[in-house]
Amino acid sequence: MNYTYKELQNGSDIRGVALEGVDGEEINLTQQAVKDLAMAFSQWLQQKTGKEQVKIAIGRDSRLSGPALEQAVIDGLLLTGDTILECGLSTTPAMFMATQFPQSNCDGAIMLTASHLPWNRNGMKFFTKEGGLESKDILSLIQLADTLEESGKPFGSLSKFDLMDLYAIHLQNLIKEQVQADDYEHPLKNLHIIVDAGNGAGGFFATKVLGPLGANISGSQFLEPDGHFPNHIPNPENKEAMESICQAVKDHQADLGLIFDTDVDRSSAVDENGDPIARNSIIALAALIAAKKNPHTTIVTDSVTSDELHDFLEQKGMRHHRFKRGYKNVINEAIRLNQEGIDTQLAIETSGHAAFKENFFLDDGAYLAALIVAYALKNPLSKTLNDLKEPLESEEVRIKITNNDFKEYGENVIHEIHKKAEHAPYISFADSTFEGVRLNFDSEHGDGWLLVRMSLHDPILPCNLESKKEGGVETMKTWLKEALYDKTDLDLSVLEA
Repeated sequence: MNYTYKELQNGSDIRGVALEGVDGEEINLTQQAVKDLAMAFSQWLQQKTGKEQVKIAIGRDSRLSGPALEQAVIDGLLLTGDTILECGLSTTPAMFMATQFPQSNCDGAIMLTASHLPWNRNGMKFFTKEGGLESKDILSLIQLADTLEESGKPFGSLSKFDLMDLYAIHLQNLIKEQVQADDYEHPLKNLHIIVDAGNGAGGFFATKVLGPLGANISGSQFLEPDGHFPNHIPNPENKEAMESICQAVKDHQADLGLIFDTDVDRSSAVDENGDPIARNSIIALAALIAAKKNPHTTIVTDSVTSDELHDFLEQKGMRHHRFKRGYKNVINEAIRLNQEGIDTQLAIETSGHAAFKENFFLDDGAYLAALIVAYALKNPLSKTLNDLKEPLESEEVRIKITNNDFKEYGENVIHEIHKKAEHAPYISFADSTFEGVRLNFDSEHGDGWLLVRMSLHDPILPCNLESKKEGGVETMKTWLKEALYDKTDLDLSVLEA
């Protein structure tokens, strides 16, 4: 074989172009690639479990390429002799739960999704009973897939399995237990909740979870799966998506809004006034929920969280622990802290990936949404987050690196920024920095902070800036541009005012 599937690795996932239709983007996530990677996962899982044949669940989100790639996975797993549960339209967290529910009891699961990426993309996420695979595991799969040779006839077994009904009942029971209402079967009968699924896989939350519990779900939008994503990008971080759900809550005078990404491993919310609960505020809300039973717990977040959020968590009695960006990074850090004896109930990224210790440290947008629903029944969300201050200005700029060895070049740039900041008396360094360099600027020179780091996978330096005063972000951007003026392998045009 004269090629490798290494280009498809995206950290702990597989992602690639699955359909034609976008100029300059050729298909690399082919049906053959998906088949080979599925067979490699089976072989890897057989070695891990010591079993000659394993039981694997397969599901997909609403992407147009999903059915064809799902069939490719099935074709590959049949050749390995596996028992296959075909789950159809599913969510990523539900696929992990297929390894936990006694009714399915799978050794592993494969989810076909590319999260919020454009319609022509797709990908693969892999699970065992211990959780999602790590980057090193994905590399092992790729190495196996690169050398696989098909032989023999299919001898596995295939059956359809209604995973999402089972998962919906699981979430219903979670809400019932949290609320403990007099009407145990219909605890949400006085709550009007609007769900925006963005035409991804999250529509079930309205019709199979909230509705049966008595909630008024009128006004919910874009529940129908549609891989063209015709209304807005299914991404809680997308400005148009959040504006859409906020307006829907206002128009229908609802008590709560919930919005999911395509495969429902992320979610955000909207309060009763139609104001968004996202980024800092979704972390704050999830942390308050986690702290109900564990008031002094540690909350692990990614590195770009605001100082205002840090102050809020500490004032509420929790400990805030920043770590590297990447949902697997914050989850693994939370697991590590617990192993060291530091109670850590929540790992959460600003993007909406929230993983609770009580839920296998699984980043599950529907699980978070269920907890928010139960919380909102007794606590108006706008008042709950009243104490959370927000920076006056915030921005992210992404500086492209044109040097071929972009990782080494980027790290050298960060080192030089650090050196130049040491000679600026109005700049101080953050108490702890787990990636890149985080600088604090005094009140006369920006009154805020700047974080420069390497992108996890791309030739980009993401730069996050926040300020407490008007014009502060531009002041810090000007300093950064001057600090990098001699770097010819950087596109500094994004730093222009």
